[in-house]
Amino acid sequence: MEISLKNKVALITGASRGIGRAIALEMAKSGADIVLASRKMADLEKVAGEIKACGVKALPVAAHIGRMEDITALVSQAVKEFGRIDILVNDAATNPTMDSAIDVSERAWDSIMNLNLKGLFFLSQSVARVMKEHGGGVIINVSSIAGVTPDILPIYSVSKAGVNMATKVMAQQWAGFGIRANTLSPGQTKTQFSQALWGNPEIYKYIMARTPLKRIAEPEDMAHAAVFLASNEAGFITGQNLIVDGGMTI
Repeated sequence: MEISLKNKVALITGASRGIGRAIALEMAKSGADIVLASRKMADLEKVAGEIKACGVKALPVAAHIGRMEDITALVSQAVKEFGRIDILVNDAATNPTMDSAIDVSERAWDSIMNLNLKGLFFLSQSVARVMKEHGGGVIINVSSIAGVTPDILPIYSVSKAGVNMATKVMAQQWAGFGIRANTLSPGQTKTQFSQALWGNPEIYKYIMARTPLKRIAEPEDMAHAAVFLASNEAGFITGQNLIVDGGMTI
């Protein structure tokens, strides 16, 4: 299947590395112009160069998705540059603690929920208002298998379970505007974000014992799935959670 995103504009958060970067590059290869968002402009500019090498346009915007003013500025810059937003990929996330549920602090809880869930929802709301004026669009929320079954990162799991339900709400309430919303839930993926897990020999052994396909995912595995969800080929799919985990949750 050759998927085309030509003449589409995709806004991708967490785009400076890992899964976000891989999705940005794959969507660029499929013909979409890309708005890249993360906190550090220097990192974004490197990815923007890779995007432009694919023959499409790239707009890097430094933004913290946990801050409402940054969300407003990000969407405003994207619309000013391209006039529309057709695809939103919410990949930005954080997990500043490895504490158990009995030990985790309120500060860590607030940090995780503010970015992983609150920021994701209000960015989606802001972009949905733009999509509504242009006949619709696609929202892809990057969750995790940790949102499906409790994980060793308990509050991160709670936040991702919230993302899964937020996606269903978006799909139900915004379908009338021509907006589809789906969740992409990666299993263990070889990124800097999750290196503390797969880089630990004991945890790696545990992951392999539970993964039928016997490997850690690459960011490109998630990127291919995201491009499909963004495409017309997935035009009747909404409110769903696509789990890409090598069979780990079974």
